[in-house]
Amino acid sequence: MLKEVHMPKLSPKSDDYFFGKWLKNVGDEVKEGDVLFEVETEKAVSQVESQEAGVLKEQNVATGDETKVDDLVATIETK
Repeated sequence: MLKEVHMPKLSPKSDDYFFGKWLKNVGDEVKEGDVLFEVETEKAVSQVESQEAGVLKEQNVATGDETKVDDLVATIETK
């Protein structure tokens, strides 16, 4: 089953972020709680953890891309 990973709300003041970098690559096994990627807000760099266990199948954003809350950023194939 494929599960979508959407950009979470990380700042009460903004819904727009810059995508930092991926810490997992397509094909990597991920566990619930593993850090998938980093996001830059106006004041900090935040790490976003996986809410699912499985294999990272798709990355839909790249380093430096602008993203918004709820944008689809990845897909994980669950077991």
